Amino acid sequence: MATILIVEDEARMRRLLELDLAEGGFQTISVADAEAGLDRLRRDHVDLVLTDLKLPGQSGLEFLQAAKRLHAALPVIVMTAHGTVETAVEAMKLGAADYVLKPFSLAEMRMVVERELDVRRLREENRTLREELGRRYEFPNIVAHSPKMQEVLALVERVAPTPSTVLLGGESGVGKDMIARLIHHRSSRASGPFIKINSTAIPETLLESELFGYEKGAFTGAVASKPGKFELADKGTLLLDEIGDVPAITQVKLLRVLQEREFERLGGTRTIKVDVRLVAATNRDLRAALEQGTFREDLYYRLNVVPIDIPPLREHKEDIPDLANLFLARFAKNSPKPLTGISAEAMNKLMDYHWPGNVRQLENIIERATALAPGPAIGLADIHIDAPAKSHDSGATALLPEGKTLDQWEDDIIREAYRRANGNKSQTARLLGLSRNALRYRLEKIGIGGDEAEKESAG
Repeated sequence: MATILIVEDEARMRRLLELDLAEGGFQTISVADAEAGLDRLRRDHVDLVLTDLKLPGQSGLEFLQAAKRLHAALPVIVMTAHGTVETAVEAMKLGAADYVLKPFSLAEMRMVVERELDVRRLREENRTLREELGRRYEFPNIVAHSPKMQEVLALVERVAPTPSTVLLGGESGVGKDMIARLIHHRSSRASGPFIKINSTAIPETLLESELFGYEKGAFTGAVASKPGKFELADKGTLLLDEIGDVPAITQVKLLRVLQEREFERLGGTRTIKVDVRLVAATNRDLRAALEQGTFREDLYYRLNVVPIDIPPLREHKEDIPDLANLFLARFAKNSPKPLTGISAEAMNKLMDYHWPGNVRQLENIIERATALAPGPAIGLADIHIDAPAKSHDSGATALLPEGKTLDQWEDDIIREAYRRANGNKSQTARLLGLSRNALRYRLEKIGIGGDEAEKESAG
């Protein structure tokens, strides 16, 4: 509810404005002179000022100037029975938002007030948007100065305070665990537990009991009851890493927890209710898993409420120098040798590499260099980057072309098959041994053949 300060020496007019503006849903503060008006501006929050130009003591124009010195963006509407072009122009030059000539109708005054408040709201929104666009998101122990990583942090900042489920995507080693922890620490659950479970690190037969717990005697060896990760994460956040590898039977139970916020322990009958914020992470393409039938569609849409894709390091190489220096400072603390930095030649080598292992690989290489460098700075010879594994057959080439990931190589093969088939999707699918639907998904992913008419094979 906007608050309007009325500065008017005529008591009847003051009262009429108070009643009409209150009927319009506004709060009002009324005073009879400029001095009292300035005092209220210093003490109270005011969204708009209505002032008469003819006031006892200080004039309305003098009050206008003083009010603008206090709050430059505050809209001030002047009222005058002595309206001439000269006084109106002078008031506008001094910063008045508008002026209204007496006598005026209350409907006219309310319309002017609402219009100026709308203008102020728009200006505030524009200012806020400009600040957001120009803001650099900074968090301890996270290096993310590149535009792509700033987009990720902006998403984190917006989603963290909400209860929404987040799906983190990205290659292995890009920092999904750190982003999940950041979401937790920026949320209202920060004082609660942060529990992580990696579904690939636990055998399928044990994953269900790890997530949901079990009762005594539920299976051989269950000599006592044990709470699962969901119970341990109550009032906090659960990071379920590698969600794409969760077996089908466990997916059904996960769906129920997300929908109903309840479950039963393995071997139990008591329903347990929990308040858990789920963050899921995967380095797989879950949409492809949907197509292959290995991941439930209903679970996918429950998880994919707020997707955040973390780019691979090769797509934000401008962060490499700061990341490398952060890791160096961390490892140098425990080093018996004084290490002061990384040479330009060594940094150039780091910048030129394609980083299939992403940030985790960079961290390992800096740790190795810190251990082996004679000091005082890490030099070119101290940067040891493992070459891609070669076949034992000395005449064999690397499994993947140098500098390419499996996804990139697959995209190249699909493009080549499509070219050889002259754009015929049926023939392309046969060349690749794919179904038509599988091929259509892959073509759309790499931006080929989405809008053009298909060429069908003859017969």
